[in-house]
Amino acid sequence: MLTSVFGIFNFLAYSTTGAVARQVGAGDRRAAAALGMDGLWLAAGLGVGLALLGIALAPLIVDAMGASANVRPYALTYLRISLLGAPALLVALAGAGYLRGVQDTRTTLVIAVASNALNLVLELLLVYTFDLGIAGSAWGTVAAQWAAAAAFLAIVVRSARIERASLRPDAAGIRANARVGSRLVIRTGSLLGAFLAATAIASRISDDAVAAHQIAFQVFLLLALSLDALAIAAQAMIGRSLGADDPSAARAAARRLLEWGVAVGIGFGVVLAVLRPWLVPLFTDDPGVEDLALQVLLVLALMQPLNAVVFVFDGVLIGAGDAGYLALAMVVASVFVFAPAAIAVLVLDGGLLWLWAALALWMLARAVGMTARYLGPRWQVTGAVRDT
Repeated sequence: MLTSVFGIFNFLAYSTTGAVARQVGAGDRRAAAALGMDGLWLAAGLGVGLALLGIALAPLIVDAMGASANVRPYALTYLRISLLGAPALLVALAGAGYLRGVQDTRTTLVIAVASNALNLVLELLLVYTFDLGIAGSAWGTVAAQWAAAAAFLAIVVRSARIERASLRPDAAGIRANARVGSRLVIRTGSLLGAFLAATAIASRISDDAVAAHQIAFQVFLLLALSLDALAIAAQAMIGRSLGADDPSAARAAARRLLEWGVAVGIGFGVVLAVLRPWLVPLFTDDPGVEDLALQVLLVLALMQPLNAVVFVFDGVLIGAGDAGYLALAMVVASVFVFAPAAIAVLVLDGGLLWLWAALALWMLARAVGMTARYLGPRWQVTGAVRDT
């Protein structure tokens, strides 16, 4: 649930990356820094609201996810504590989006590695040394999120001062960021809503099924975030090229990234298919869960080239500021392809493999919609600001 909710706010990184990259391409670094500050202010406000709302609705959220009586108290504890990190996580997303937009991915790498290393150390100390259990795990993550937010905040504020951009909240800039973000929220909400629904369906199949599904989903996230490196590169490169009024360079970059995506996707699929007998025991020693997880991970391995195409096209269209089309394409794929397939799995008592087949069909529908857009010229709007 946390992954899904926080994932919806990825627009704070994505929309900021494309917009900042356009200004960099147009040669206006002061405007780029101002966009970075707008993103931080929007992130802080949304983060506080999300934390308050989430904590209040935590029992309803856990029940909606179909948690059993044994799971429910642990889920509530982890959810309530983790939501205290929501403002920090959202600020970090906006800060990362700014740095990617100015083509500084080295600093984001350093902060990401350092914060995750801190998270790991704190988890080990709080869970095993101080015996705080699942609460200790949540507190470790929250502390690491606030440390990362502080680092990003310091960097963006410093850049704004160097470029003489205002540090105060700018209502017009925040509204513009939110307007683009609202379209990406529809896109990302549909994306994560599909996986949220899949988890809820898996929890109603059996305990073994939901455990195997979570293993597969975590592996999916690991590979997706790895492939997301290409999508993020696309956001920055496409935005900069279009901001510099060079649509030919934008299309050339998109084509090359797509080639890389297919190659990496095939490689990921082969590695996952070969290593899954050794990977699954790292998660569980339950025979029933192991058997299901091995089968689902094979489906996931076969999906990797398709996933790579979808992720790269996501980055291309986000970098181009074509968020409206992305939102429309995602809703069509989710409502008219995934939803009927998922309902069929639930009604016909299909197993976990059928559920993942529905997810694969959904990814194929997304790929078809974005390929159609990429082949045309309408995403290649040039200039420092995309008005359409």
